[in-house]
Amino acid sequence: MKKEKPTTKICKYCKTEIPFDAKVCPQCRKKQGGSGCLVAIGVVVAIGVLGSCFAGGGSSTETTAAPTEAASAVATSETTAEATTVAESVAKTTAPEANVPTEYKSALKKAGTYSDTMHMSKARLYDQLTSEYGEKFSAEAAQYAIDNVDADWNANALANAQNYNDTMHMSKARLYDQLVSDAGEKFTEEEAQYAVDNVKADWNENALATAKNYQDTMAMSPEAIRSQLTSDAGEKFTAEEADYAISHLE
Repeated sequence: MKKEKPTTKICKYCKTEIPFDAKVCPQCRKKQGGSGCLVAIGVVVAIGVLGSCFAGGGSSTETTAAPTEAASAVATSETTAEATTVAESVAKTTAPEANVPTEYKSALKKAGTYSDTMHMSKARLYDQLTSEYGEKFSAEAAQYAIDNVDADWNANALANAQNYNDTMHMSKARLYDQLVSDAGEKFTEEEAQYAVDNVKADWNENALATAKNYQDTMAMSPEAIRSQLTSDAGEKFTAEEADYAISHLE
């Protein structure tokens, strides 16, 4: 009596019952290994040949047709699974965007403009978006904007630091204070530290430029200038930077 070919098997990874000839599990997408399938098909073909010897030519057609039908079923299953995965991925990507209110989208565009042109911090950007003297967006729209804006806050802090350095010749300590101050730029301590560590600055030359300004505009003595340069309530330059400045005054 002819031995019937098994139609299913158990996936060795997720233990799910799958078509016997499946090369990839439709559930966990793991390859089932080619060698086992080839051996199984070889056994089926051998059984078919023996069956044809004892029962005649009619059973050969039945034996060889089964693998083709099974392979077609597996291919259909794999295609359906892939299509489902792609559809779910598209849905996850497009659904949130479709549900975003217009105000939120407008706030996001404004946030991008401020970040690109004025290099604002996250906190200052939020203030600008919600301010009655600024953009007047709702708190929710502003929060959505700063959470989704394409911005590098470290890079924004560095851009601000470079501008202050080039125009106001600040000391490193005073520049840091300006970047983190609630009355200043409102960057985080980490962002401000990144900025002052990476800004292109010559602190000695900044001290000298500041000293010359005090000398020219306030007619201060060298020692008074030195005190102002190093004071915690003044410019916060180091003693070495102040010495350099005083020694190079005319």
